[in-house]
Amino acid sequence: MKMTFRTFSKKQLIALTFWCDGSKYKDKDGIICDGAIRSGKTFCLSLSFVLWAFKNFNDSSFAMCGKTIKSLNRNLVVPLLSTLRELGFEVKETKSQNLVELTFQNRTNRFYLFGGKDEGAASLIQGVTLSGVLLDEVALMPRSFVEQALGRCSVHGSKFFFNCNPEYPSHWFYNEWIKKAKDKNTLYIHFDMHDNPSLSKAMIERYKKLYSGAFYKRFVKGEWVAVSGAVYPFMDSEEAFCDVPDGYFSQYAVSCDYGTVNPSSFGLWGKQNEVWYRIDEYYFDSKKRGFQRTDYEHYKALLELVGDRKLSFVIVDPSAASFIEVLRRHTDFTVISADNNVIDGIRRVSSALKEKRVRICKNCEDSKREFSLYRYNENSSGDSVIKKDDHAMDDIRYFVSALDFVDSDDDVAVAINRY
Repeated sequence: MKMTFRTFSKKQLIALTFWCDGSKYKDKDGIICDGAIRSGKTFCLSLSFVLWAFKNFNDSSFAMCGKTIKSLNRNLVVPLLSTLRELGFEVKETKSQNLVELTFQNRTNRFYLFGGKDEGAASLIQGVTLSGVLLDEVALMPRSFVEQALGRCSVHGSKFFFNCNPEYPSHWFYNEWIKKAKDKNTLYIHFDMHDNPSLSKAMIERYKKLYSGAFYKRFVKGEWVAVSGAVYPFMDSEEAFCDVPDGYFSQYAVSCDYGTVNPSSFGLWGKQNEVWYRIDEYYFDSKKRGFQRTDYEHYKALLELVGDRKLSFVIVDPSAASFIEVLRRHTDFTVISADNNVIDGIRRVSSALKEKRVRICKNCEDSKREFSLYRYNENSSGDSVIKKDDHAMDDIRYFVSALDFVDSDDDVAVAINRY
């Protein structure tokens, strides 16, 4: 069956031709195409990679990489080779060596196939000298493999071709390449389903109806959001957060997750009309700042967060014994150690947020960020969460767990003593 090409979209044409003479992107060192499923980015990028290789090189070696050899063949190599044959390329496959030799108009180039499924895969690509590399599903590969592949591209004029669907927003590739594409002299193109002319309007609507929430954002809109294993999937939109309410707060409290090497997160809470609002927060990450703070410096930051408000209580990470001692020594705050039952605490937080007994205000940016990242550990044999991006999540959990005991203005002191 002969393939018929329809008109390419504007973004597809850019991906196909960015390296051509006359293109304003010709001098870019590479290209990144990410976005929605079925958006046409994989086919255009793989075809572009081969055409670029034959325009600029002869008798050279290149690499095509996927999460596994099997997925690379299925998603990219088989449809690509079918098209190349129709365009007049001679194709020779040596499957025992994961090698494809292509010949066109007296030029021949070698394309090696690699799978980058785990950290050990980096050793597979060591030693080879490449004129270019195509990394399909790059967000599914370990960083060590990707960086080893890029390091093999030592031939003058070599380029990098990246293709992926989005993953979670703290993913290393998103932060190190997509966010820094300009610094790395790399062209970045974001695709959605409308950039694929081969998809009918009816088919696009069908895909839109298949997904909702975070899955819709990831698969249809192509956004980098935490999807699989999200602890609080209902907190994935701006509508889940509120403005700081005007008016009188009957109580104030602070919750603290304390860290020295790890971040410290403090939340300031105000109670209004039987609802507790997280109205402000303090978040200090020593790794990002490049220095650590002492117990006393964190204590001073807590005082600044509180201002002249009178606190009903401060609830603190139970492992932060030295910080608890500083608070008890220097303040008249009622300080209590938190309940650190993680799974039970998550259940309580979920119920409180869904019932809107607890609200997170929009100005609490670090809480919002962690809600989008906080994930269950799917590789664990039991219920557990990944101990990463969880510091605001922990202090929120401490606070909500305490609310089961502190449930009225009149009973605060008694309830805290019981707690």
